[in-house]
Amino acid sequence: MLIWLIAEDEADILNLMSTMCMVWGHTPLTFETGQKVWDWLDKIEAGQAQLQMPDFVLMDIRMPGKKGNDVANRMRQISAFQHLPIALMTANSLSPSEQSALMERDGVDYIIAKPLPGFDELRQTIDEIIRKKIASKPS
Repeated sequence: MLIWLIAEDEADILNLMSTMCMVWGHTPLTFETGQKVWDWLDKIEAGQAQLQMPDFVLMDIRMPGKKGNDVANRMRQISAFQHLPIALMTANSLSPSEQSALMERDGVDYIIAKPLPGFDELRQTIDEIIRKKIASKPS
């Protein structure tokens, strides 16, 4: 069982992803905005957060407050998040060069296009993101 941090400002998608996470046997840690994740990171860095750390991060790119890629970039500056698999979701059409730049600059492992793929395909995609990141983690 993994803990998934899910940040999404659209309630329907947040609820769907949270439900899917639980159906797949994992525990969701949900946030409605990028700013709320940012504030949570402030608490982690200050040693005030007593929550378990996530094993996987899935965030929307465009959210009120802080964008998902900005939050991902900050996460990569925190040692506990450096080797965590991070995927972003977007309804915007990004060119391959825009995707590469986002991934390289902000430490994102994968970008999932909205509308989200079907249940099975989404699960395979997320499992593969996690598997690849674990395999690349330095010993």
